[in-house]
Amino acid sequence: MEQKYVENLLNLVKDGKMPVSEAILKLKEAPFEDLGFAKLDLHRGLRQGAAEVIYGASKTPDQIVKISKSFLEHGQKTILITRMSKEAADLANKNLDSFKYDELSKIGIVGELPQTNTKGKIIVATGGTSDMPVAEEAALTAEVYGNKVVRLYDVGVSGLHRLLSHLDEIMSAKVIIAIAGMEGALASVIGGLADCPVIAVPTSVGYGASFGGVAALLSMLNSCASGVSVVNIDNGFGAGYLASMINHIEGK
Repeated sequence: MEQKYVENLLNLVKDGKMPVSEAILKLKEAPFEDLGFAKLDLHRGLRQGAAEVIYGASKTPDQIVKISKSFLEHGQKTILITRMSKEAADLANKNLDSFKYDELSKIGIVGELPQTNTKGKIIVATGGTSDMPVAEEAALTAEVYGNKVVRLYDVGVSGLHRLLSHLDEIMSAKVIIAIAGMEGALASVIGGLADCPVIAVPTSVGYGASFGGVAALLSMLNSCASGVSVVNIDNGFGAGYLASMINHIEGK
């Protein structure tokens, strides 16, 4: 249940188009729906300002479609599906209207992206091209929540001039997501340049001693740059969600 859904109910009551008793009944519906294999949190959008997201990994294609249909039936306009397989995307494309799939990030979106509803912008920067799947997960997540996103890809520290050529964008950002594998130095460099929060995302990109992203994670956690926070390895969704929350703080 999204906030706009509740607002529409209240306006219908105000305009005399819906009895108060009917509106109360709709609001008193169970805060979740039990599908047997999943219990859907239908009140999350109203409670937290952002509806529940479908984590697609380990779910069957049929389960993803059924969950999506249930959310649509309960008024959710845009549905975000992360870590979605191509097989699941193919089934969703046949059964869900307005479905889009980004194979690079494994993000599925049901419905249309909302209009940008913030003044600030979120920058998503990567150390290398290999970090782009995680970066696109972050960028698309932020866009689903109504943010303007600027992508700066392949601006890692092995060629620092590439990053420095984008100083105007960095200095004018509301929040920056710095995504890197290997030794994860990009977050510290950006943190030393920007006057806004920096969300660091270590990726599992790198050779053996990178330990699947642990080396980058530890580097980012030990950053000497102030204002750098860190999410889990390859967690582009978590970074995009948090960046959106920061970008929406103004005006509250």
